[in-house]
Amino acid sequence: MRLAWGPEEEAFRAELDAFLDAHAPRQGLGLDFAASEEEGIPQWAREWQATLFDHGWMVPGYPPELGGRNATPVQTLVYQEEMAARGLPRSVHFPGWAIVAPSLLEFGTDEQKELAPAALRGDMVWCIGMSEPNAGSDLASLKTRAVLDGDHFLVSGQKVWTSYAMSAQKCFCYVRTNPDVPKHKGITVLIIDMDTPGIDIRPLRQITGTTHFAEVFFDDVAVPRQNVIGAVDDGWRVTMGSLAHERGGLWLQTVAGVDHVLTDLKALAKRTGADGNQAVRRRLADAHAQVSALKALGYKGFSSFAQGSSAPEHSYLKMATSELQKSLFELGMELEGPAGIVIDPDHHQAAGRWAFSFFTSFAGTIAGGTSEIQRNIIAERVLGLPRGK
Repeated sequence: MRLAWGPEEEAFRAELDAFLDAHAPRQGLGLDFAASEEEGIPQWAREWQATLFDHGWMVPGYPPELGGRNATPVQTLVYQEEMAARGLPRSVHFPGWAIVAPSLLEFGTDEQKELAPAALRGDMVWCIGMSEPNAGSDLASLKTRAVLDGDHFLVSGQKVWTSYAMSAQKCFCYVRTNPDVPKHKGITVLIIDMDTPGIDIRPLRQITGTTHFAEVFFDDVAVPRQNVIGAVDDGWRVTMGSLAHERGGLWLQTVAGVDHVLTDLKALAKRTGADGNQAVRRRLADAHAQVSALKALGYKGFSSFAQGSSAPEHSYLKMATSELQKSLFELGMELEGPAGIVIDPDHHQAAGRWAFSFFTSFAGTIAGGTSEIQRNIIAERVLGLPRGK
């Protein structure tokens, strides 16, 4: 039996293919684009995101005024398949289009919803004020305070690992407005203009010399009360919505990424002569089986989403693909042997690729919810195990 999409879906794919053939940027090709050492949002990426929006391909399921074409859920999946297969990002500014815009549309006032098109098109850069020094995976432990003072909140505290803080116009910021209730119930989400007095942005320089992240300090920063997203003290619901938006569309990209790595590993094994080693062949075959299973699980989760149900499969997919990536990049280093530490491209075209990818792959087990958090979700929501005390 061969599973395939119907003629309407394939016509939709053909229309998408024609657009991509005409407009896709060469710089964005390849599934390793996220590992770029270029700081900020490159001009090509801004132009590409705007082009997608203007032609109705940014979020196909949205209406045209929001950068879509009212695509069906199945058509949206076909779109994600094709983008992943080509190794094309929609945007390198993930927070704006994938977290902020959907949250504004779901929880915002009419005035706040008017900010969504600019976030989707990339005309406005947002940062997400979630992580703190002592509140990373355990977001509900955040300490940044917002005290109501007349018609303004006064925000004081610190955020860390804040992507795009140096260039963002606005921050989608999670703050504590009630310290006297259980920690999940006293959180509020605020829109904070990043040029407001009292904000101190300190870039965090990485070992590579780049500064993709920053610490952000708030010292009695005045935020209008009307900048609350949803209701005061009801931010956890917005938080869960935001993270759901983040995780819901990740599986196809991440599974395609692992599949891409596996293809490159097979080529590397042939180049180094390791393809005749039975142990290596078993590891590659095992990885192929895992990728195939993850694809099937992803489609099962999509089917649940399309029918209005939750898809706990996506928590497993997120964890499994990020952990599998690490092991595949490690295998790549092993296959290269001593040559793997050479980063000079004159040595060979992919010099340093496997070592660099292995070390950066650890970020995949953190971003979008750590592997530890995903294991807790799977244990409680899928396996029905009791919460630990």
